[in-house]
Amino acid sequence: MFVLARGGEPLMPCHPARARELLDRGRAVIARQAPFTIRLKHRTRADSTVDGVQLRLDPGSRATGIAITDERRQAGPTGRTGLARRGLITIELRHRGRQIHKGMMRRAGYRRRRRSANLRYRAPRHDNRRRPKGWLAPSLRHRVESTTTLVSRLRRYAPIVEIHVEHAAFDTAAMTGIMAADLPKSPGSTCAGFEIREFLLAKWNRSCAYCGAERVPLNIEHVRPRSGGGSDRLSNLVLACVTCNQAKGTSPIEEFLADRPACLERVIAQLRRPLHDAAAMNSTRLLLTEALATLGVPVHRWSSGRTHWNRRVMGLPKSHTRDALATGVIDHERGDSLVRIPARVLVVTSVGRGSYARTTPDRFGFPRLKRPRGKMHHGYATGDLVAADVPRGRWAGRWVGRIAVRSSGQHRIATLTSRFDVSHGNLRLLQRADGYAYGCAPEMQLSGQRGAAYSGSTLKGGDPGNV
Repeated sequence: MFVLARGGEPLMPCHPARARELLDRGRAVIARQAPFTIRLKHRTRADSTVDGVQLRLDPGSRATGIAITDERRQAGPTGRTGLARRGLITIELRHRGRQIHKGMMRRAGYRRRRRSANLRYRAPRHDNRRRPKGWLAPSLRHRVESTTTLVSRLRRYAPIVEIHVEHAAFDTAAMTGIMAADLPKSPGSTCAGFEIREFLLAKWNRSCAYCGAERVPLNIEHVRPRSGGGSDRLSNLVLACVTCNQAKGTSPIEEFLADRPACLERVIAQLRRPLHDAAAMNSTRLLLTEALATLGVPVHRWSSGRTHWNRRVMGLPKSHTRDALATGVIDHERGDSLVRIPARVLVVTSVGRGSYARTTPDRFGFPRLKRPRGKMHHGYATGDLVAADVPRGRWAGRWVGRIAVRSSGQHRIATLTSRFDVSHGNLRLLQRADGYAYGCAPEMQLSGQRGAAYSGSTLKGGDPGNV
């Protein structure tokens, strides 16, 4: 948990049990609900020992892993003094670039139809206008800005002295033409800047492409067999379990999945999926490093190959947070090790701060309803974290969650298990909306799974260990 001194300066993070003890004894107060932060009543920064922590980043297209660590020297088994890296807090930041892209495409469709149907004249603007240097599409710029904003906020709660970033580069032109003969023959070899097996594991969600089996040995399999004229390119490779690989043999995929048309359609669509995620990473990796350098903290860049090697040597499953923990130098021969991995991950979801639109459009893009100009209603705004004390009825009890406000005063609260309306008079503000939704999830749920069973819109009240 994050700890602040009496004057608000960041101190070294502490264990959740220690935070509960300080709160129970009255030596600290809650400064922020999410991420959960306490402020000591009597201790100042001058009275405390602050060694500083490192912030490690594993940028991704859909989510970014963040780890706050500290390093201490200890004697290794060979007698040499190595570094013991402890993971204090792990965070997974989930971006909303796809939602932004979808919204802009919908807006473009509205405008295009109004022009083509001659319902409202607007001269078309050609896409050959000059753009400033460093320009990014809004969906890509969001990834840089959301990551930089969260890191800047974490500096208020933790004494960050170094930032370590994984610097991944993808050769998309070469990846589309990689041949099976170039597949790595040894565990550490790479091809076209990215390990083929790791790329296939990420593409097929670490499961069998035919039956969906997980946590089993997976083989690299040709969709169209080479005996039937199939190529050795990456677009013809999938991951299959031993059973499916042997059952398919050299038969065409249309024959093998003839009785499962839905699976056939899914596999073919996945094979033709463009390299959007790789292109997004190539577009944002340099700008992200430049943006982090403006925060006034030394920034160190490390290759994705080093991160992958560190994680494999330590025997850790794949996840964004574990990649963040493994970012940087870990000299295993010297005795360096990763001695602590947090069991729970703080999941931060970017939800935005509302819309600029003043009207609600219909399916043709024309105004249907007017939206109120003010975002505050009865002292609350959409996204605020509140505690609701419902006196009677079906939803009687105490609930903690985020609200969507209405001008009538009957706000809708979203909890972990339900969603219902509650009067503004029964609400108590816990934290103002800051553009993010917070929640916790076990590390095992996030390892190797694209969508964990998690709702990031609620927090359990009264328990510092859950926020």
